[in-house]
Amino acid sequence: MSPVERATTIAQLIAAAAKQYRDAPAIEDAGRRISYRQLDALRRQAALALLSLDVQAGERVAIWAPNLWEWVVAATALHSVGAVLVPLNTRMKGSEAAYVLRSSGTRVLFSIGEFLGVDYPRQLAGEDLPQLRHSVILRGSGGNGWDAFMARAHHIAPQRLAEREAEVDGESLSDLLFTSGTTGRPKGVMTRHGQNLRLVRDWSEVVGLRQGDRYLIVNPFFHSFGYKAGWLAGLMRGCTLLPHAVFDVQAVLDCVARERITVLPGPPTLYQALLAHPQRDAYDLSSLRVAVTGAAAIPVEMIQRMREVLGFQTIVTAYGLTETCGFVTICRPQDSPERIAQTSGRAMPGVEVRCVDGAGRPVAAGEPGEILVRGHNLMLGYFNDPEATREAIDAEGWLHTGDVGVLDEQGYLRITDRLK
Repeated sequence: MSPVERATTIAQLIAAAAKQYRDAPAIEDAGRRISYRQLDALRRQAALALLSLDVQAGERVAIWAPNLWEWVVAATALHSVGAVLVPLNTRMKGSEAAYVLRSSGTRVLFSIGEFLGVDYPRQLAGEDLPQLRHSVILRGSGGNGWDAFMARAHHIAPQRLAEREAEVDGESLSDLLFTSGTTGRPKGVMTRHGQNLRLVRDWSEVVGLRQGDRYLIVNPFFHSFGYKAGWLAGLMRGCTLLPHAVFDVQAVLDCVARERITVLPGPPTLYQALLAHPQRDAYDLSSLRVAVTGAAAIPVEMIQRMREVLGFQTIVTAYGLTETCGFVTICRPQDSPERIAQTSGRAMPGVEVRCVDGAGRPVAAGEPGEILVRGHNLMLGYFNDPEATREAIDAEGWLHTGDVGVLDEQGYLRITDRLK
């Protein structure tokens, strides 16, 4: 394995990537081209700025913004100082975001200023946020804008950052992603640096990410797919990230043709929209190679058309939950169109999957049951909620997902229902 793949913390990953990929483009966004070495320098500068705000190891730092290059810099910086990332869904209302900020005890918030006609900082006006000490407006000017934040780095000696980075290891908490709250209040899912990087390495190997790939990230960074299988995986493999803030099929077609995009994961609706676009043939989409999708049933014909019409060589479907770092099962590139369309693949390396009946007994292949998962992908637990953690993960270490599925003889999983 390369030093990048051997990294056990996200700071180590970015530092190793800077040495391995050097002046290759890491991110292209908003007219800016950031090389791997420049990304590492920006990460360090932002990390020093966080130290100037007295951010301690283990403290929570939130990001409430669409996909931007500053998102990646802020995230890798807070990881570098041992803080815990709390991503906020950009569709949240102010009261919903405030609930997550209070529940997590967030101390610093990075947020966009205005996005899609919404003033994000104003949404939090009047909310009770007693633990929030500091806010930074990404792409904003003034005393709490990004440039003013980054300028704070000059007040801190670089040795302070080296000392803090040395305290972070693979067992340190990296993030606190809150569930969607479909069965009550959202719960914060705790995961660690080392497990995320191991899963990202395995996922990247399965889908075939390559150095030099141009990766258009449509999936939002606040979700585990856009974050872990998105920018984290892309940076591990030496890809160029092109963050996409708002899905628009015309904009995606323009970007694929203009930027020679090779990797384009997304929900099935993304590919359906591309296939249905009346001017699709006017765009050169020949650069496309890798598609990763899931979360909905897909017709076999669509998989075939993605290959024949859009030109994808690798198409895989996958299944994951926030509680599993986003990774459970995935198809393999050599699988048939029928298997890719009709299943969510088989277990990731080092992960166990079984289906059980109401009494917790494994059911026969082909029979439906609740999906249980065990392995290095499981969360440490729910933040400040040991009771909910015990309800989710049993004494034998199995996570009870609440999803119903069917496993076939080869271990391929088909999601059929939801228990709760």
